[in-house]
Amino acid sequence: MERPRTMKGFTTLTTLVSLLASVSAHSIFQQVYVNGVSQGHTEGIRVPSYDGPISDVNSNDIICNGGINPYRQPVSKKVIDVPAGAQVTAEWHHTLEGAQPNNPSDPIDPSHKGPVIVYLAQISDATQSSVTGLKWFKIYHDGLDSSGVWGVDRLIQNKGKMTYTVPSCIPSGQYLMRVELIALHGASNYPGAQFYMECAQLRITGGGNASPPTVSFPGAYKGTDPGVRINIYSGVRSYTIPGPDVFTCPAGSGPTQTAAPQPTTTANPVPVPTTTTVVNPVPSAPSGPTVPAYGQCGGQGYSGSTNCAVGTTCTKLNDWYSQCI
Repeated sequence: MERPRTMKGFTTLTTLVSLLASVSAHSIFQQVYVNGVSQGHTEGIRVPSYDGPISDVNSNDIICNGGINPYRQPVSKKVIDVPAGAQVTAEWHHTLEGAQPNNPSDPIDPSHKGPVIVYLAQISDATQSSVTGLKWFKIYHDGLDSSGVWGVDRLIQNKGKMTYTVPSCIPSGQYLMRVELIALHGASNYPGAQFYMECAQLRITGGGNASPPTVSFPGAYKGTDPGVRINIYSGVRSYTIPGPDVFTCPAGSGPTQTAAPQPTTTANPVPVPTTTTVVNPVPSAPSGPTVPAYGQCGGQGYSGSTNCAVGTTCTKLNDWYSQCI
């Protein structure tokens, strides 16, 4: 049989790409873990019932997957508490039923190769309905590595989970966390790339004073971006992840630390009887800089203070994170 051809002479590969683009193997972000602790299925996440993608980078729908109103569930009233510097895990699955071990398209079909990306935007009320006009900064991305493995491949290997660190220097307050994966199997033309995203509602505690550079959605991506319009079947060896660089904390912008009070001296101190007894003594503050309650005080790679504020203790949560509790 003669190979199928198009008018421009492309062979079966183009036909295959078109078929892959029509595969309805979607995915949805549906659970958050903070330092390994689950916050509950769909809790604190603006989840729709529909697991499909957004394809128009110029639509407000690309902010928090808000363009599927007939399928939209009510906005969750939960705001998830996250200490600055904590490790957060986002979990994806093919449908809101959760993990489906016997479904080859769970958490997403392996053909949907592409990057995974995480943004944060500060907001006055994380449960408010409107998400337009927010300023977003990127805290994580995972694209194509030198061995040809994509971020989505690693998501699949990890059974739908992706883990990243919340910067320890960002200000305390309420945020939306926009977790996204981009499927590039049909991205040879625009629109063709499939954008999957949902937003979780966070309350960051124990933060610092950094002011990350921000972008807007829509606006952060363009249909002509090399990470949005790309033929991943052409033997690509590198990939430019859409959006800004990942924000990293500058020196001196970490969690706010309060110095311990310094003793005062008097020129002619009044003698104090040596037999004086103090009833219910107040614990003294540790010497040196102190870490506030719920701030990071240890873990692999951590180089800050290990002195917790009075009334709290540095508690190991895992090898990467200890917290003043």
